[in-house]
Amino acid sequence: MGGGGLVEVAGAAGRPEFGFGLAVASPAGAASHPEVPPPGAGQPAVAPPSGTVNVPSPRAMAGRDDDPVQEPTTAMPVYEASGGPNTIVSAAGHRGPKGEIDSVRQSKEPEDPPLAQEARRAVQILNPSGEIQMPRPPKTRVFCVSNQKGGVGKTTSVVNIAVALALHGNRVLVIDLDPQGNASTGLDVPHHSAIPDVYDCLVTETPMSDVVQAVSGIPNLWCIPATIDLAGAEIELVSMVARESRLLRALQSHNGDYDYVFIDCPPSLGLLTVNALVASQEVMIPIQCEYYALEGVQQLTNNIQLVKNHLNPLLDVTTVLLTMYDRRTRLADAVEQDVRAHFGDRVLTAVIPRNVRVSEAPSYGQSVMTYDPGSRGATSYFEAALEIATRGSTVGGRV
Repeated sequence: MGGGGLVEVAGAAGRPEFGFGLAVASPAGAASHPEVPPPGAGQPAVAPPSGTVNVPSPRAMAGRDDDPVQEPTTAMPVYEASGGPNTIVSAAGHRGPKGEIDSVRQSKEPEDPPLAQEARRAVQILNPSGEIQMPRPPKTRVFCVSNQKGGVGKTTSVVNIAVALALHGNRVLVIDLDPQGNASTGLDVPHHSAIPDVYDCLVTETPMSDVVQAVSGIPNLWCIPATIDLAGAEIELVSMVARESRLLRALQSHNGDYDYVFIDCPPSLGLLTVNALVASQEVMIPIQCEYYALEGVQQLTNNIQLVKNHLNPLLDVTTVLLTMYDRRTRLADAVEQDVRAHFGDRVLTAVIPRNVRVSEAPSYGQSVMTYDPGSRGATSYFEAALEIATRGSTVGGRV
């Protein structure tokens, strides 16, 4: 007997439309159901009035032996007390194994309310019990997060991915190499002019252990802040010996034990960015889902190739993250297709949507992971961090 399925219906414009319908099998040899039920025993047939069709009620149809009624697809199965512990009878009287009917029942139950779903996501992201662990790499992975175009989400991605990894069992260091110090702000790390910062590591060769700060409220997360003094480092580094590898030497001499090091670069291709590329093994490129963001990608990849050829042969673009995705626009979809066609499987499956919570979090000195862990932005960054950890569980760094 046919069950509930898709029934093709001719639409008003001639295109097929599909809706859910219930197909009832006809008796053997019958072409179709009669429009008028047969008259009862001893009662003469009465023709319906002109222009009307006498349709039998479901109860009348159910009482006929030649036209049984299909079990309603929306009927919820119920337990039968006399059926034994492993038998369930459906609302229409059909029996089946307990596990099979339970799966049907679960598929028919409504989903949890939105607030319950958000609370469940928040608990998963904050991980207060520490039970959820992301894979840890066998050696330190050093990421240079770079894109010479500003406003594409470099700092936001560094902060939120670092927090997500740290909340799930990884030891993470964030190096703020942008004179604006936005990563330091997002992690609520002091970075005024009197604070030792990454400038001292580059120019005066101060050990990193003297400038690194633990991020309050986030275990396993540390930050080397940037102050406004870093703005003059570009000029001061020009005349120094081995100016391109000063960050690498400072990082190699640091005795910290980290799973991930994220270097947040300024929106330029100057000496600071070159130092980050030389000190890294992997490059993460955040790309905003707009046309201008695509224009600079070719120039960035060319510079990365130059650094790889002359200064750092181990450097490679391993991760591309699409940010500020607006699913309401065709442009975002077109940019995504172009980026995936160019970079292939190096583009993360997780895409970061436009979300106001992501923009609000820095004003409170927090990442979106702690500011609103149940939001779409937090969920997307959590998925991106998990994907990075899963992809690189067998990748080793040089530190």
